[in-house]
Amino acid sequence: MNQSPPDRRLARLSAAAQSWIADDPDPATAKELRRVLDELPDSAADLADRFAGRLAFGTAGLRGPVRAGPNGMNRAVVRAAAAGLCAWLDKSGAQGPVVIGYDARYGSLDFAEETARVVTGTGRRALILPEALPTPVLAYAVRALNAVAGVMVTASHNPPRDNGYKVYLGAELGGVLGAGAQIVSPVDSEIEAAIAAVGRLADVPLGDAAELLDGPIVQGYLAGVAAITDRDDPRDLDIVATPMHGVGGKTLTEALTLAGFSAPTIVAEQNRPDPAFPTVAFPNPEEPGATDRLLNLARQRKADIAIALDPDADRCAVAIPDGEDWRLLRGDELGILLADHLMRRGREGTYATTIVSSSMLRALCLARDVHYEETLTGFKWIVRASRDLAFGYEEAIGYCVAPDHVRDKDGVSAAVLACELAAGLKARLSNLGERLDELAEEFGVHATDQLSVRVEDLREIADAMARLRERPPATLLDEPVASIEDLLPETDAMRLRTPQARVVVRPSGTEPKLKAYLEVIEPVRDGEVGEARERATACLQALRTEVAHALGLLERA
Repeated sequence: MNQSPPDRRLARLSAAAQSWIADDPDPATAKELRRVLDELPDSAADLADRFAGRLAFGTAGLRGPVRAGPNGMNRAVVRAAAAGLCAWLDKSGAQGPVVIGYDARYGSLDFAEETARVVTGTGRRALILPEALPTPVLAYAVRALNAVAGVMVTASHNPPRDNGYKVYLGAELGGVLGAGAQIVSPVDSEIEAAIAAVGRLADVPLGDAAELLDGPIVQGYLAGVAAITDRDDPRDLDIVATPMHGVGGKTLTEALTLAGFSAPTIVAEQNRPDPAFPTVAFPNPEEPGATDRLLNLARQRKADIAIALDPDADRCAVAIPDGEDWRLLRGDELGILLADHLMRRGREGTYATTIVSSSMLRALCLARDVHYEETLTGFKWIVRASRDLAFGYEEAIGYCVAPDHVRDKDGVSAAVLACELAAGLKARLSNLGERLDELAEEFGVHATDQLSVRVEDLREIADAMARLRERPPATLLDEPVASIEDLLPETDAMRLRTPQARVVVRPSGTEPKLKAYLEVIEPVRDGEVGEARERATACLQALRTEVAHALGLLERA
């Protein structure tokens, strides 16, 4: 009797699962997949999702849910990724060790150790960080140890079920600009091809465990972070902080105290690493509610500054007193404050940001005769902006304040520099909010916001981008659209400008989201910064509605 199409599809999925189980090096995930098979046909949708395709290796490496099957993070997928990476390294002829770091998410240590065994199986040294540590420590270690590459097992600020795998290159393969930086195209596609060429996982040679790095590598990172500050500057500052159940709490405390500050008061419930992230719905400081406990602690202590690191501590959010309450600074606001601080300290070189960040950095650089560069979205591009990079930031609370130390975003060093600035302003009876007002008086209020729509079906994003390309709005905020730029093929993005506003629309590179980055510039008249901010806020709200309508997503804005 002939099978129906659904039956044939289920039979193919079952056969693929049996084949996967036979080559799975992890008994736990093999058992997990057998359980899914035992529950057929009720588990058919789950099985289909697990075998919808192999987890793709891109410029952000791997990222996906921890589960059995090719469309998840597990030891089998990691073994193939490590084997592909090593094959690519061998083909390049590059020598040197591979440094491996990991955070405290589910499976992170297992995936790091699996990677190490594959690396040593090729005859290459594998060096593993001494404990679960921030991503910036791994990025530093690649440069400090003259490694050929680095692997960081982390999913950064993704949901608890996820994990990921990021690759960095050393100087031999990354060059001057990319030494210790994340990979960029075409390296990602070359490694992806090498992964696809890996045969049976049982045939991948495995070696000994990695060499465990000791304390000096972490101390070297901390010393470099402390060195970005001026020890003669004021240090009187009451700091509260949260690592958001991630790995940054201890490192942040050590960095601040080494730089001369008092130890921060940490949100107790979020201090220890916990892969379940039990007190936050989404472990991202930018998400609504994620910093509620931090702000409550700041109010109770009447602190001067509040700091939130994301779980792998490569990103940093700062909150400040705002009248009788507290507010989180936007990523653009902290980026401008740090850039202004470094310029006034005399740091020379290139200041860089991305096409979706505020245009205020460009205005600041122009007024101060400082070289400015604008890049595609992502720190892999920011750190490659110039050989003499002095500072780089992106609006998504990522900051590179010491490019010669860590060629990537680093939440710990950004937090230390923000504290130095805040302490210096406090000693002059001022604060970060007042400094923002002073900059607004000089350059105008550059108000930014984001329209972000999460989708279940990625076709919704493609359809919205197509609508915008076919029928872009003729006006925004009652002003004619002066320029429309389609940034293909460099990146899938559209940029629209009017004399007052700027909009950049692009799909997210790491999440199933469509994002529209909005900016309104409002001049300050007669020193009335508050009035200018109110006008800018009203304009942003109107712009948000107009853009959502243009994208066909008004009901979801």
